Amino acid sequence: MDRRDPGGGMTDRYARQTILGEVGTAGQAKLAAASVLVVGAGGLGCPVLQYLAGAGVGRLTIVDHDTVEETNLHRQPLYGMADIGAPKAKAAQAVLQRFNPDVAVDAVVERLTPQNVERLVAGADIVVDAADSFAVTYMLSDTCHAKAKPLVSASVIGLTGYVGAFCGGGPSYRAVFPDVSIDGGTCATVGVLGTAVAVLGSLQAHIVLNLLLGIEPTALGRVVTFDARRLSFGGFGFEGSPEPEASVPFIAPSSVTRDDLVVDLRGLEEAPVSPFAGARRLEVDRIDEIATSPLPSQRIVLCCRSGQRALMAADRLRERGLGNLALVALG
Repeated sequence: MDRRDPGGGMTDRYARQTILGEVGTAGQAKLAAASVLVVGAGGLGCPVLQYLAGAGVGRLTIVDHDTVEETNLHRQPLYGMADIGAPKAKAAQAVLQRFNPDVAVDAVVERLTPQNVERLVAGADIVVDAADSFAVTYMLSDTCHAKAKPLVSASVIGLTGYVGAFCGGGPSYRAVFPDVSIDGGTCATVGVLGTAVAVLGSLQAHIVLNLLLGIEPTALGRVVTFDARRLSFGGFGFEGSPEPEASVPFIAPSSVTRDDLVVDLRGLEEAPVSPFAGARRLEVDRIDEIATSPLPSQRIVLCCRSGQRALMAADRLRERGLGNLALVALG
Protein backbone atom coordinates (compact mmCIF):
# COMPACT_ATOMS: atom_id res chain seq x y z
CA MET A 1 0.00 0.00 0.00
CA ASP A 2 1.27 3.48 -0.86
CA ARG A 3 1.22 6.08 1.88
CA ARG A 4 2.15 9.61 0.84
CA ASP A 5 3.26 11.67 3.78
CA PRO A 6 1.21 14.84 4.34
CA GLY A 7 4.25 17.00 3.69
CA GLY A 8 4.63 15.62 0.18
CA GLY A 9 7.60 13.40 1.08
CA MET A 10 8.64 9.96 -0.17
CA THR A 11 6.06 7.17 -0.32
CA ASP A 12 6.51 3.52 0.56
CA ARG A 13 6.34 2.64 -3.16
CA TYR A 14 10.01 3.40 -3.78
CA ALA A 15 11.42 2.41 -0.39
CA ARG A 16 13.29 -0.67 -1.68
CA GLN A 17 15.19 1.33 -4.29
CA THR A 18 15.78 4.57 -2.39
CA ILE A 19 17.62 2.58 0.26
CA LEU A 20 20.27 1.90 -2.38
CA GLY A 21 23.26 4.21 -2.20
CA GLU A 22 23.06 4.64 -5.99
CA VAL A 23 19.52 6.02 -5.68
CA GLY A 24 18.60 7.64 -2.36
CA THR A 25 16.16 10.51 -2.09
CA ALA A 26 18.20 12.64 -4.48
CA GLY A 27 18.20 9.93 -7.13
CA GLN A 28 14.49 9.36 -6.70
CA ALA A 29 13.93 13.07 -7.25
CA LYS A 30 15.96 12.81 -10.48
CA LEU A 31 13.72 10.00 -11.69
CA ALA A 32 10.58 11.92 -10.80
CA ALA A 33 11.80 14.93 -12.80
CA ALA A 34 12.77 12.88 -15.86
CA SER A 35 10.92 12.50 -19.15
CA VAL A 36 11.48 9.39 -21.28
CA LEU A 37 10.22 8.82 -24.82
CA VAL A 38 9.50 5.15 -25.57
CA VAL A 39 8.99 4.34 -29.26
CA GLY A 40 7.26 0.98 -29.51
CA ALA A 41 4.87 -0.60 -27.00
CA GLY A 42 5.37 -4.22 -28.05
CA GLY A 43 7.57 -7.00 -26.73
CA LEU A 44 10.46 -4.71 -25.80
CA GLY A 45 8.33 -1.72 -24.88
CA CYS A 46 6.15 -3.57 -22.36
CA PRO A 47 8.93 -4.36 -19.84
CA VAL A 48 10.57 -0.99 -20.49
CA LEU A 49 7.36 0.86 -19.67
CA GLN A 50 6.44 -1.30 -16.70
CA TYR A 51 9.83 -0.98 -15.00
CA LEU A 52 10.25 2.72 -15.71
CA ALA A 53 6.78 3.42 -14.36
CA GLY A 54 7.52 1.19 -11.37
CA ALA A 55 10.74 3.09 -10.69
CA GLY A 56 8.87 6.41 -10.64
CA VAL A 57 10.12 8.05 -13.84
CA GLY A 58 8.03 11.21 -13.89
CA ARG A 59 6.78 11.29 -17.48
CA LEU A 60 6.58 8.56 -20.08
CA THR A 61 5.58 9.26 -23.68
CA ILE A 62 4.54 6.16 -25.62
CA VAL A 63 4.66 6.26 -29.43
CA ASP A 64 3.05 3.34 -31.24
CA HIS A 65 0.70 3.26 -34.22
CA ASP A 66 -0.21 -0.42 -33.88
CA THR A 67 -3.16 -2.21 -32.27
CA VAL A 68 -3.15 -5.20 -29.92
CA GLU A 69 -3.44 -8.60 -31.60
CA GLU A 70 -3.85 -12.00 -30.00
CA THR A 71 -0.44 -13.05 -31.36
CA ASN A 72 1.12 -10.28 -29.23
CA LEU A 73 -0.07 -11.62 -25.90
CA HIS A 74 2.60 -14.26 -25.31
CA ARG A 75 5.31 -11.59 -25.06
CA GLN A 76 3.48 -8.34 -24.29
CA PRO A 77 2.11 -8.78 -20.76
CA LEU A 78 0.71 -5.26 -20.41
CA TYR A 79 -2.24 -6.41 -22.53
CA GLY A 80 -5.08 -8.90 -22.11
CA MET A 81 -7.79 -10.39 -24.29
CA ALA A 82 -10.03 -7.38 -23.66
CA ASP A 83 -7.41 -5.11 -25.27
CA ILE A 84 -7.42 -6.86 -28.66
CA GLY A 85 -8.09 -4.27 -31.36
CA ALA A 86 -7.21 -1.33 -29.10
CA PRO A 87 -4.28 0.99 -29.87
CA LYS A 88 -1.25 -0.28 -27.95
CA ALA A 89 -0.25 3.20 -26.82
CA LYS A 90 -3.69 3.83 -25.29
CA ALA A 91 -3.96 0.37 -23.72
CA ALA A 92 -0.49 0.67 -22.20
CA GLN A 93 -1.29 4.15 -20.94
CA ALA A 94 -4.37 2.89 -19.10
CA VAL A 95 -2.50 0.00 -17.47
CA LEU A 96 0.44 2.17 -16.37
CA GLN A 97 -1.77 4.88 -14.90
CA ARG A 98 -3.54 2.26 -12.76
CA PHE A 99 -0.18 0.74 -11.86
CA ASN A 100 1.42 4.02 -10.75
CA PRO A 101 -0.81 7.10 -10.77
CA ASP A 102 2.16 9.28 -9.78
CA VAL A 103 3.63 8.89 -13.27
CA ALA A 104 2.33 11.03 -16.15
CA VAL A 105 1.80 8.88 -19.25
CA ASP A 106 1.18 10.34 -22.70
CA ALA A 107 -0.04 8.13 -25.54
CA VAL A 108 0.83 9.08 -29.12
CA VAL A 109 -1.00 6.83 -31.57
CA GLU A 110 1.25 7.61 -34.52
CA ARG A 111 3.97 5.97 -36.55
CA LEU A 112 7.37 7.56 -35.98
CA THR A 113 8.18 9.55 -39.12
CA PRO A 114 10.64 12.22 -40.28
CA GLN A 115 7.80 14.68 -39.78
CA ASN A 116 7.28 14.03 -36.05
CA VAL A 117 10.61 12.63 -34.81
CA GLU A 118 12.25 15.96 -33.94
CA ARG A 119 9.20 17.18 -32.01
CA LEU A 120 8.93 13.96 -30.03
CA VAL A 121 12.62 13.69 -29.21
CA ALA A 122 12.86 17.35 -28.19
CA GLY A 123 10.66 16.83 -25.14
CA ALA A 124 12.59 13.84 -23.74
CA ASP A 125 15.65 13.49 -21.54
CA ILE A 126 16.29 9.96 -22.85
CA VAL A 127 14.86 8.11 -25.86
CA VAL A 128 14.11 4.38 -25.91
CA ASP A 129 14.01 2.61 -29.27
CA ALA A 130 11.77 -0.41 -28.66
CA ALA A 131 10.25 -0.55 -32.15
CA ASP A 132 12.62 -3.26 -33.45
CA SER A 133 12.75 -1.51 -36.84
CA PHE A 134 15.98 -0.39 -38.50
CA ALA A 135 14.15 2.52 -40.13
CA VAL A 136 13.00 3.80 -36.73
CA THR A 137 16.44 3.19 -35.21
CA TYR A 138 18.22 5.28 -37.85
CA MET A 139 15.68 8.10 -37.61
CA LEU A 140 16.00 8.19 -33.82
CA SER A 141 19.79 7.93 -33.93
CA ASP A 142 20.14 10.81 -36.39
CA THR A 143 17.87 13.03 -34.32
CA CYS A 144 19.29 12.04 -30.92
CA HIS A 145 22.85 12.55 -32.17
CA ALA A 146 21.99 16.03 -33.45
CA LYS A 147 20.29 16.96 -30.17
CA ALA A 148 22.78 15.16 -27.88
CA LYS A 149 20.04 13.00 -26.37
CA PRO A 150 20.92 9.46 -25.17
CA LEU A 151 19.31 6.68 -27.21
CA VAL A 152 18.82 3.22 -25.70
CA SER A 153 18.14 0.84 -28.57
CA ALA A 154 17.45 -2.89 -28.58
CA SER A 155 16.54 -5.59 -31.05
CA VAL A 156 15.65 -9.24 -30.60
CA ILE A 157 14.57 -11.95 -32.98
CA GLY A 158 14.40 -15.66 -32.41
CA LEU A 159 16.62 -16.36 -29.40
CA THR A 160 19.23 -13.62 -29.73
CA GLY A 161 19.36 -9.88 -29.33
CA TYR A 162 21.25 -6.85 -28.09
CA VAL A 163 20.79 -3.56 -26.29
CA GLY A 164 23.06 -0.53 -26.53
CA ALA A 165 23.33 3.08 -25.41
CA PHE A 166 24.14 5.53 -28.20
CA CYS A 167 24.34 9.30 -28.82
CA GLY A 168 24.02 11.64 -25.83
CA GLY A 169 27.57 12.86 -26.43
CA GLY A 170 28.77 9.41 -27.46
CA PRO A 171 28.86 7.69 -30.86
CA SER A 172 25.61 7.28 -32.77
CA TYR A 173 24.05 4.03 -33.91
CA ARG A 174 25.31 4.79 -37.41
CA ALA A 175 28.87 5.05 -36.08
CA VAL A 176 28.65 1.47 -34.82
CA PHE A 177 26.42 -0.01 -37.52
CA PRO A 178 26.87 2.16 -40.65
CA ASP A 179 25.88 -0.58 -43.09
CA VAL A 180 23.53 -2.99 -41.41
CA SER A 181 22.48 -5.85 -43.64
CA ILE A 182 18.71 -6.10 -43.55
CA ASP A 183 17.27 -9.44 -44.59
CA GLY A 184 13.64 -8.60 -43.90
CA GLY A 185 13.27 -11.11 -41.06
CA THR A 186 10.65 -10.20 -38.46
CA CYS A 187 9.05 -11.77 -35.43
CA ALA A 188 6.18 -12.79 -37.72
CA THR A 189 8.44 -14.63 -40.17
CA VAL A 190 11.28 -15.90 -37.95
CA GLY A 191 9.58 -16.14 -34.56
CA VAL A 192 10.57 -14.94 -31.11
CA LEU A 193 10.49 -16.30 -27.57
CA GLY A 194 8.71 -14.04 -25.13
CA THR A 195 11.24 -14.51 -22.33
CA ALA A 196 14.13 -13.50 -24.62
CA VAL A 197 12.31 -10.26 -25.43
CA ALA A 198 11.63 -9.67 -21.74
CA VAL A 199 15.32 -9.98 -20.87
CA LEU A 200 16.33 -7.39 -23.48
CA GLY A 201 13.49 -5.04 -22.61
CA SER A 202 14.38 -5.23 -18.93
CA LEU A 203 17.99 -4.43 -19.80
CA GLN A 204 16.81 -1.40 -21.74
CA ALA A 205 14.91 -0.16 -18.70
CA HIS A 206 17.93 -0.80 -16.48
CA ILE A 207 20.21 1.20 -18.80
CA VAL A 208 17.73 4.10 -18.80
CA LEU A 209 17.77 4.14 -14.99
CA ASN A 210 21.57 3.87 -15.03
CA LEU A 211 21.76 6.99 -17.20
CA LEU A 212 19.13 8.98 -15.33
CA LEU A 213 20.80 8.26 -11.98
CA GLY A 214 24.29 8.96 -13.32
CA ILE A 215 25.65 5.59 -12.20
CA GLU A 216 29.29 5.02 -13.12
CA PRO A 217 30.69 3.61 -15.27
CA THR A 218 28.21 5.00 -17.74
CA ALA A 219 26.31 2.70 -20.06
CA LEU A 220 26.88 5.08 -22.97
CA GLY A 221 29.13 3.60 -25.61
CA ARG A 222 28.35 -0.01 -24.74
CA VAL A 223 26.40 -2.85 -26.35
CA VAL A 224 25.23 -5.92 -24.41
CA THR A 225 24.33 -9.06 -26.35
CA PHE A 226 22.19 -11.97 -25.15
CA ASP A 227 21.95 -15.50 -26.51
CA ALA A 228 18.92 -17.17 -24.95
CA ARG A 229 19.80 -20.54 -26.44
CA ARG A 230 23.19 -20.68 -24.71
CA LEU A 231 22.13 -18.52 -21.75
CA SER A 232 25.12 -16.29 -22.33
CA PHE A 233 25.80 -12.57 -22.33
CA GLY A 234 28.46 -10.76 -24.31
CA GLY A 235 29.03 -7.30 -25.69
CA PHE A 236 31.55 -4.65 -26.55
CA GLY A 237 32.40 -1.01 -26.04
CA PHE A 238 32.38 1.48 -28.90
CA GLU A 239 33.40 4.75 -27.27
CA GLY A 240 35.44 6.77 -29.75
CA SER A 241 33.95 5.18 -32.85
CA PRO A 242 34.05 7.77 -35.67
CA GLU A 243 30.85 9.02 -37.21
CA PRO A 244 30.37 8.06 -40.86
CA GLU A 245 31.31 10.77 -43.31
CA ALA A 246 28.01 10.39 -45.13
CA SER A 247 24.73 8.67 -44.41
CA VAL A 248 21.44 8.23 -46.21
CA PRO A 249 18.72 10.29 -44.50
CA PHE A 250 15.04 9.56 -44.12
CA ILE A 251 12.96 12.41 -45.50
CA ALA A 252 9.26 13.25 -45.43
CA PRO A 253 7.20 12.49 -48.54
CA SER A 254 6.56 16.21 -48.85
CA SER A 255 10.31 16.74 -49.31
CA VAL A 256 10.36 14.75 -52.55
CA THR A 257 10.66 17.02 -55.59
CA ARG A 258 9.89 16.63 -59.27
CA ASP A 259 13.62 16.55 -59.98
CA ASP A 260 14.11 13.38 -57.91
CA LEU A 261 14.31 9.91 -59.38
CA VAL A 262 11.80 8.09 -57.19
CA VAL A 263 11.91 4.31 -56.86
CA ASP A 264 8.93 2.69 -55.16
CA LEU A 265 10.12 -0.69 -53.85
CA ARG A 266 6.65 -2.00 -53.00
CA GLY A 267 5.01 -4.59 -55.19
CA LEU A 268 1.88 -3.77 -57.17
CA GLU A 269 -0.21 -6.07 -54.98
CA GLU A 270 0.99 -4.23 -51.87
CA ALA A 271 0.49 -0.76 -53.36
CA PRO A 272 -1.24 -0.62 -56.75
CA VAL A 273 -0.77 3.17 -56.91
CA SER A 274 2.35 5.05 -55.86
CA PRO A 275 1.90 8.47 -54.23
CA PHE A 276 4.65 9.81 -56.49
CA ALA A 277 3.78 10.45 -60.11
CA GLY A 278 6.29 8.87 -62.43
CA ALA A 279 7.86 6.68 -59.73
CA ARG A 280 9.76 3.71 -61.04
CA ARG A 281 8.59 0.39 -59.59
CA LEU A 282 11.43 -2.00 -58.75
CA GLU A 283 11.87 -4.68 -56.13
CA VAL A 284 15.06 -4.63 -54.06
CA ASP A 285 16.67 -7.51 -55.95
CA ARG A 286 16.40 -5.45 -59.17
CA ILE A 287 17.72 -2.16 -57.76
CA ASP A 288 21.05 -2.61 -59.56
CA GLU A 289 19.22 -1.60 -62.76
CA ILE A 290 19.47 1.98 -61.47
CA ALA A 291 23.25 1.77 -61.39
CA THR A 292 23.73 1.24 -65.13
CA SER A 293 25.74 3.60 -67.33
CA PRO A 294 25.21 6.48 -67.53
CA LEU A 295 24.64 6.84 -63.77
CA PRO A 296 21.71 9.04 -62.72
CA SER A 297 22.75 12.59 -61.88
CA GLN A 298 19.71 13.52 -59.80
CA ARG A 299 18.89 12.46 -56.25
CA ILE A 300 17.48 8.93 -55.96
CA VAL A 301 14.65 8.57 -53.46
CA LEU A 302 13.94 5.00 -52.33
CA CYS A 303 10.49 4.31 -50.90
CA CYS A 304 8.81 1.40 -49.14
CA ARG A 305 6.35 0.88 -46.29
CA SER A 306 8.66 0.74 -43.25
CA GLY A 307 11.97 1.91 -44.70
CA GLN A 308 13.71 -1.46 -44.32
CA ARG A 309 13.72 -2.31 -48.02
CA ALA A 310 14.80 1.24 -48.80
CA LEU A 311 17.78 0.86 -46.45
CA MET A 312 18.78 -2.41 -48.09
CA ALA A 313 18.45 -0.91 -51.58
CA ALA A 314 20.50 2.12 -50.51
CA ASP A 315 23.32 -0.11 -49.28
CA ARG A 316 23.44 -1.84 -52.65
CA LEU A 317 23.43 1.41 -54.59
CA ARG A 318 26.19 2.89 -52.41
CA GLU A 319 28.31 -0.17 -53.17
CA ARG A 320 27.83 0.76 -56.84
CA GLY A 321 29.11 4.29 -56.25
CA LEU A 322 25.81 6.17 -55.98
CA GLY A 323 25.74 8.52 -53.01
CA ASN A 324 22.98 11.09 -53.65
CA LEU A 325 20.23 9.07 -51.98
CA ALA A 326 17.28 9.62 -49.67
CA LEU A 327 14.77 7.27 -48.05
CA VAL A 328 11.03 7.51 -47.47
CA ALA A 329 9.00 5.26 -45.15
CA LEU A 330 5.44 5.50 -46.43
CA GLY A 331 3.74 3.61 -43.60
